[in-house]
Amino acid sequence: MSPLRWTVRSTRSLAAELTRQGHKVGPDTVGDLLREEGFSLQANAKTVEDKQHPDRDAQFRYINERARKHIGTGQRVISVDTKKKEVVGDLQECRSPVTAGW
Repeated sequence: MSPLRWTVRSTRSLAAELTRQGHKVGPDTVGDLLREEGFSLQANAKTVEDKQHPDRDAQFRYINERARKHIGTGQRVISVDTKKKEVVGDLQECRSPVTAGW
């Protein structure tokens, strides 16, 4: 099992659970608090499955081994999941004047 922790729960779901535990809070406040703590909120994205890298399991075993080693020495570990940018279907990339540098 990975020593890294993450959740796919929505801010609405987290707010409902916190309220159930006696902490009355709404989803917007949960999102604000998470952002204040440096968390980023990710939305589900449509992806096209590609063939997996043949060493995918080895990559994750290596990452988990390194994370355990650093956690064992009292260091903090941050996991960043990056994806290759791909065009999906017939959709064109949207560019706003801000992101495109116009």
